[in-house]
Amino acid sequence: MAADTAIFAGGCFWCTEAVFKSLAGVSDVESGYIGGSVDNPTYKAVCSGTTGHAEAIRIGFDPDVISYDDLLDVHFATHDPTQLNRQGNDIGTQYRTAIFPLNEAQEASARAAITRAQANHAAPIVTTIEQGQWWPAEEYHQDYWVGEGQGNPYCLAVIPPKLAKLRKGFADRLA
Repeated sequence: MAADTAIFAGGCFWCTEAVFKSLAGVSDVESGYIGGSVDNPTYKAVCSGTTGHAEAIRIGFDPDVISYDDLLDVHFATHDPTQLNRQGNDIGTQYRTAIFPLNEAQEASARAAITRAQANHAAPIVTTIEQGQWWPAEEYHQDYWVGEGQGNPYCLAVIPPKLAKLRKGFADRLA
């Protein structure tokens, strides 16, 4: 299996992790923090909004099964890229919509994906393209939806609609 990596921020990492774990060709999804100024940030510090980090996911994928462009399209279809520093009731820069390309080809693809996504939205896309150091989130955040998330009212309200959008728009990409 040829492995590649993508890093996206689109609100709560519990919610985005659940979406991308459902895709064929995705081997791993890790929740974490990126784009801030503090080394080894904690969830509490990131939630304070003072570190500059975004809650994000790092996706391991096989580009022979699913392309980076496909992952970008899923990203834009399963969160609201027109909300600045928020997703729904989650408010703060840690919930911003951002793409963290790992090379020039990914950056070019990210810019093209923003243009594609803009065609589907009346409001301006506010997704940023950023760089940053990746920091894994604490262990209890990993695989949250398949564990604790099933009993978390917030997750039960937010994740199933995202998964429904994924199934409707990307049925051919599901694992």
